[in-house]
Amino acid sequence: VQLQASGGGLVQAGGSLRLSCAASGLTFNRYSMGWFRQAPGKARQFVTLIHWNGGSTAYADSVKGRFTISRDNTKNTVYLQMNSLKRDDTAVYYCAADLAPVLPSTSAGAYEYWGQGTQVTVSS
Repeated sequence: VQLQASGGGLVQAGGSLRLSCAASGLTFNRYSMGWFRQAPGKARQFVTLIHWNGGSTAYADSVKGRFTISRDNTKNTVYLQMNSLKRDDTAVYYCAADLAPVLPSTSAGAYEYWGQGTQVTVSS
């Protein structure tokens, strides 16, 4: 199983980025997908998730209204559109896969597979 995250970079505050996570080696439409992030010296933090069928999503309060998760099961890819970025959004962003749970989890421990992370840096 491989999750390949991409799309990170350096952006000014107020700007936008779109992250992608391409999955291989698994039956993608059986997995709920999540994005987490980890800033230096801090614990890994839940950002957002999307159910395996795309029918439901959840967001951390800190990103609600600014970030949007979506998925394309025909391309085995999950996306994270990040708008109105703030300096506090600076972190390494990780995508993760959780096998078809009834209730997708916001806990990192529930996810079976992880991508390598992509750095997002927001400057003032």
